[in-house]
Amino acid sequence: MTVSSNAMRPPNNEGRFAAAMRRLRASLFLLALLGPAVHADDVLTLVSTDYPPYFSSKLPEQGTLSALVRAAFLSSGHQIKLEFRPWARLMAEVQAGKYHGVVAVWYSDERAAFLAYSDPLVDTHIGFYGRNDQNLKVDNLATLRDKLVGTVRGYANPAQIAANQLRTEDAVDDLTNLKKLAAGRLDLVVIDRALADWLLRENLPGALTHLAWRDPPLQTMPLYIGFARKNPGYQRLLADFNRGLAEIRRNGEYARIMKRLPLVRGARPM
Repeated sequence: MTVSSNAMRPPNNEGRFAAAMRRLRASLFLLALLGPAVHADDVLTLVSTDYPPYFSSKLPEQGTLSALVRAAFLSSGHQIKLEFRPWARLMAEVQAGKYHGVVAVWYSDERAAFLAYSDPLVDTHIGFYGRNDQNLKVDNLATLRDKLVGTVRGYANPAQIAANQLRTEDAVDDLTNLKKLAAGRLDLVVIDRALADWLLRENLPGALTHLAWRDPPLQTMPLYIGFARKNPGYQRLLADFNRGLAEIRRNGEYARIMKRLPLVRGARPM
């Protein structure tokens, strides 16, 4: 029986080690190109409510803000799972620490006791929608005291409404107010600009040529991610999110999302 000389040679451990190191360096280089790794334990559970076009379970990518939040977290190495709940219930659950945070909220001192606020995502504009056949000016509210303004029952209206003693009429929701405005039963409605644009396009497309936003807005309020202070490690998540948000603004992903999912059609991003 003959044995080849190759079979009698000891294994070339140095060669194998060098090859393994080359493969490892190649893998690390590829991971660096792909960006931060996302692990199963980095999936965060956030909660929201239906408030189109900002966020909704019925919208593409779950709404504009949901897409922004997802991209910002992914940039810093986290995936998110977004659940939807009625507003009053979700706030109680976030306060109890059931979720990592809420997408998204306006600032209030009361909420700041149990929420840590991120850097602002977008500005929301609360103001008037009116009829084009009237073209009312809204820069001096004292001149509107003889007009009838639609508001929503249970909403906290901008302080200028009461301060200028405007006549108001409550409705059950914003869509009802827009219908009443289109029918000539109201002179103005108080509403979020992006919400009004979405409601008109989805429910009253025939009214788009008859109703319009009136500048200036009554209030401009940023929307934030609110992180539950009751969850350990919320400070790290807050820092990670803010870093990711800054990165998607820098690399252009923020602008691409706003172009793909504009809050107000035909208007510049807020």
